[in-house]
Amino acid sequence: MRSTFTTRDGSIWMPEYLTVIDGKTCIGCGRCFKVCSREVMHLHGVDDAGEILGACDGEDDDFDGELNRMIMVVDHAGRCIGCGACARVCPKNCQTHGAADQVAA
Repeated sequence: MRSTFTTRDGSIWMPEYLTVIDGKTCIGCGRCFKVCSREVMHLHGVDDAGEILGACDGEDDDFDGELNRMIMVVDHAGRCIGCGACARVCPKNCQTHGAADQVAA
């Protein structure tokens, strides 16, 4: 079942929901987080082996010296409204979006 909507000018619009961010491509710039009004994703620390250490809380958390880099992780996918603002600002095009019938509940 595809959910389509009509905008104020009569155009048809179908939301594309954020499903995943590629951690190998993401540079952790935070642009997507800044434009998202729903707090769908958050920065997480990654170690040298590529293992996700946990969410970064905004303080100088270096995960006991294990932090190698930061990436954005989708941790509240159900909050996404499918506006696509995050994809429009991503410099690395590392996000995957899907229509409602393509996204697992």
